[in-house]
Amino acid sequence: MPSRKPTKQADLPGLLLAWYDIHRRVLPWRAPKGKRADPYCVWLSEIMLQQTTVQAVGTFYRKLLERWPTVRDLAAAPQDDVLAAWAGLGYYARARNLHAAAKLVANDMDGKFPLTAESLRELPGVGSYTAGAISAIAYDERQAAMDANAERVIARLYAVDTPMPRAKPELKAHCMALVPARAGDFAQALMDLGSAICTPKRPACPQCPWTDYCLARKRGIQEQLPVKAPKMVRPLKRGAAFVVTDKSGVVLLWKRPDKGLLASMLEPPLGPWEENFPSTAEALKQAPFDVAWQKRPGVVRHGFTHFELEIEVYVAEFAKRPASNGRWVSRADLPNVELPTVMRKIVEHGFDQRGPLFAQSTISARKR
Repeated sequence: MPSRKPTKQADLPGLLLAWYDIHRRVLPWRAPKGKRADPYCVWLSEIMLQQTTVQAVGTFYRKLLERWPTVRDLAAAPQDDVLAAWAGLGYYARARNLHAAAKLVANDMDGKFPLTAESLRELPGVGSYTAGAISAIAYDERQAAMDANAERVIARLYAVDTPMPRAKPELKAHCMALVPARAGDFAQALMDLGSAICTPKRPACPQCPWTDYCLARKRGIQEQLPVKAPKMVRPLKRGAAFVVTDKSGVVLLWKRPDKGLLASMLEPPLGPWEENFPSTAEALKQAPFDVAWQKRPGVVRHGFTHFELEIEVYVAEFAKRPASNGRWVSRADLPNVELPTVMRKIVEHGFDQRGPLFAQSTISARKR
């Protein structure tokens, strides 16, 4: 069914901004009312918020900003330090792009971020949404910052029933027609409205500043929008991992290749990931050392964007560390190295221990 514009459309931006002035969230990267946002803080937060909740990002953001308070500080940091600080947040290509973009801004742009969405897209890791959000929030450029919250709000306001992601251009066009001079506040107001009021389930319509104009509410279909595309079935991969320790509990980790999944991160020795688990005999052929391995009961499960993973864990303890090109890491240092969540799970399972090994909680949430 084709959508149509709500009546008194000119009232909509003002109504939302008036609501936002009262109910705006206090976030560590958000500038106080009446203050100009720092482009570095906006960029840093927007990269971290890609596929991750506000609640999950807060602690990581504060630590990164405290450690590298300017883009020049971040650019000067070794990539391994940035990856280690990111460990547990997931989607590690973001950290590599963050570091690459910082170097570009610091070294080629005199430490100053581009002023428009179009030029911001030249930075590694900055796509259409992120560029629009940064330019709107930092510079008040008239851009429609369409995150999942904004898409849900606009889909309901205009009763857009085109399935996602095909509906994205239509939703962005509707939103662009609404963006006022206070473009940054408008973008953040949409995010807050979607997070607090126009939620995926049981939206609090009576509290919404747009409730009188929302076509989906008038038709009673607000919880049905936006229409999602059918979920793709993710393939399942299986494999074996080998947790190697010495008698003091220091564990052997190897560095992954510089390109591909979890690039440049650390891992315990792994076998290939295939359709089926290897037999015990096959797994021992994949092991890094010819010793008496013990197989832990149970499996480690982890979900990636495009596939699910199940890992069986084998353990071995050495009285004397064997020769290896890997890196030996103590239990105390494990929370501080560039070890992604799935590899943390494997190491924890190898130690037959959950939680105490790692001070930071693992993150799997994907929305604001």
